[in-house]
Amino acid sequence: MAKSEIIIKNETDIAGMRAAGKLAAQCLNHVANSLRMGISTEELNTIAHQFITAHGAYPAPLNYHGFPKSICTSRNDVICHGIPSLIEVIQDGDIINLDITVRLNGYHGDTSKTYLIGNVNPGTRKLVQVTEECLMESIKQVRDGSRLGDVGAVIQEIAQSNGFTVVRDFCGHGIGLEFHEPPQVLHYGKRGMGVELKAGMIFTIEPMINMGSHRSRVLSDGWTAVTIDGKPSAQFEHTLLVTQHGCEILTIE
Repeated sequence: MAKSEIIIKNETDIAGMRAAGKLAAQCLNHVANSLRMGISTEELNTIAHQFITAHGAYPAPLNYHGFPKSICTSRNDVICHGIPSLIEVIQDGDIINLDITVRLNGYHGDTSKTYLIGNVNPGTRKLVQVTEECLMESIKQVRDGSRLGDVGAVIQEIAQSNGFTVVRDFCGHGIGLEFHEPPQVLHYGKRGMGVELKAGMIFTIEPMINMGSHRSRVLSDGWTAVTIDGKPSAQFEHTLLVTQHGCEILTIE
């Protein structure tokens, strides 16, 4: 994608993005409070949908290129874009990523987090911990004048040093009045390479880290991406505003 396509947000845009990001974070926490063994992912979808619409917003995934639900629920070996279902029930030992995107007054806020359910095995617990570390350490690279390669390199270094792999088939993205805008934010790369960051850019970082192979496949529903070897995958995501001296995480309450 050409660098010139990247939209630098103005103050009106930034205010709108702050409000959308805050609502997305509030919704994520609200839905997470209902996580328990025995609840279906469809019930989680309903809780999110009702919360979002009650706050005057729209669940951005719903009908986006045909996606049928209001949030993505990705359990265990599902990397991303898991479709909520009445027959998919949370069980002891699961991990589940809740991916929430709201559209509020035209602006999008996008966030996700992977949660531990009950007695999760130590290896999978480590995967989740390292994936969150990948996100938070990569955020520290974001500032005016740094490059997207710096972000990807940190994620790749942390994941691989812990024996995990970085998914390459999906990435972060610019976001604003559109759900997905330039630039693409790869979760691997080389320091000093890639798009130069400028104050006013807004994008997501959302590393997907696998226990086994980095490879994925998409199920027959056309959406659900799973690990090629059936091993677990974890993901964390924030929407970020680049500033002169660092960045602002927009998806916090």
